[in-house]
Amino acid sequence: MRLFRISLAVVAAMVLAACGKETGDKQPEDQTPDTPETPAPQEHQKWTMKVMSYNIRVPSNETDPNNNWQVRKVGTPAMLLAQRPAIFGLQEAVTDQIVYIASNIEGYTYYGLGRDNGKAVPGASGEIMAIFWKKSELENLSRGTFWLSETPDQVSLGWDAACRRTATWGIFLHKASGRQFLFVNTHLDHKGATARKEGLKLIVKKIQELNPDKLPVVLTGDFNVQPDDECIAELRSTMKDARVEAPVTDQFNTYNAWTENGKKIIDFIWFSGFDGILYYHTLRDPYGGVKLISDHYPITAGLVLKD
Repeated sequence: MRLFRISLAVVAAMVLAACGKETGDKQPEDQTPDTPETPAPQEHQKWTMKVMSYNIRVPSNETDPNNNWQVRKVGTPAMLLAQRPAIFGLQEAVTDQIVYIASNIEGYTYYGLGRDNGKAVPGASGEIMAIFWKKSELENLSRGTFWLSETPDQVSLGWDAACRRTATWGIFLHKASGRQFLFVNTHLDHKGATARKEGLKLIVKKIQELNPDKLPVVLTGDFNVQPDDECIAELRSTMKDARVEAPVTDQFNTYNAWTENGKKIIDFIWFSGFDGILYYHTLRDPYGGVKLISDHYPITAGLVLKD
């Protein structure tokens, strides 16, 4: 009986202890003040935009008839459709070539004026420093042409140049990233050293005038000088040479003179303000069954944009 009473007392004590834990004052718990978590840094998306420079070679009677435009022309749209650049600058193209290219590369549009009369295709006279762009990737916001001369807003011959020379420009929206950039395409004179030097100085000045918001810039063209020429020195202080800067690159000659190995590096892609560069390539493959699609090899670069 006494054992039973002790057991009841033990049970009662346990019940009271349990009730005290549930209904009585709770023991203070370790607490840490609520502090906002440090937000993780937002990662920017990256896009690679393929740009190209391509001297197409005017239609002419070549020593080897296989190099005439009517024979080799199928190679140009074949190359462009294989490469699918977002944007490219053409040099030496005339109206018939522009029309042919535009009708054989679906999804692109273009802008450019004839250097000899300042008119658009089909009324353009002389070579056209055209800019083509892929409509699904880019939107053109503004554009124009100026002459490499002392009177850049007029059809004119500059300094000691053998031919009228122009630069075509456009400000574009890269749709995926929402970023804008300035694209300039030109062809410096093949004879006049002063015209090349002063023409390039004018281009640098115009880029500054056209780009008050410090947008990324691409400059493509046939400069008719090699990389160590003094006329390029001023450009090197403001822009980067894609061939030099790209982690994947080559040193092939861009002017092939209708030979496989070529003679000179005179074609360039310059850039500034982008978030990097992935590659530079000289395109030396045959396209559309044509071994040499021009007396210049097209060149491409992959430029990086972040949102």
